[in-house]
Amino acid sequence: MKSLFTLPDQQLVTLFIDGESQALDVLVNRHKVRIYTSIYLLVKDKYLAEDIFQELFIKIIETLKAGKYKEENKFVVWAIRIGHNLCVDHFRKIKGKPSIKTIDGKDIFEVLRFNDSNAEEIMIKRQSHDRIMKLVEQLPEEQREIIILRHFADLKFREISLMLNCSVNTALGRMRYALLNLRKMIEEQRVAI
Repeated sequence: MKSLFTLPDQQLVTLFIDGESQALDVLVNRHKVRIYTSIYLLVKDKYLAEDIFQELFIKIIETLKAGKYKEENKFVVWAIRIGHNLCVDHFRKIKGKPSIKTIDGKDIFEVLRFNDSNAEEIMIKRQSHDRIMKLVEQLPEEQREIIILRHFADLKFREISLMLNCSVNTALGRMRYALLNLRKMIEEQRVAI
């Protein structure tokens, strides 16, 4: 039998449904960074993102055990969609918008790791990310959401369109307008990136 770590997601889902609990552990570890990051960038609060992340996997377990999982999409896209819906539900409850700062006042990019070994490059990159994120924060919600899902959750436009229940062309259009708006803000505010 193959190692669980080498199996594709769908086989791991099937194994979990058949009672192999370690299969879910492999799935979680395989996709946790991508899923957590997409949640965190939507809620912009480390503790809330952790709560939603845990709630997400409770929902996933319940759905899988109830036999309601359909193989229409990749597991990770399905999981990110559930996470997105949980974020939307959270903000509907509080009727507010997420802020760009965490509880302790840090910018979201302070928690991201950079692979550069040079401290100066890291600082320059972090400053550029800070400037870009402040501009992204000013975008309309639909455009901000597309930027986050595409560039930070690393989803394809097809995956984003499925998640947001819109056409691929609508997702592409929102991205186009988001980029145009970002360029305009960079020029107007003379932001150095």
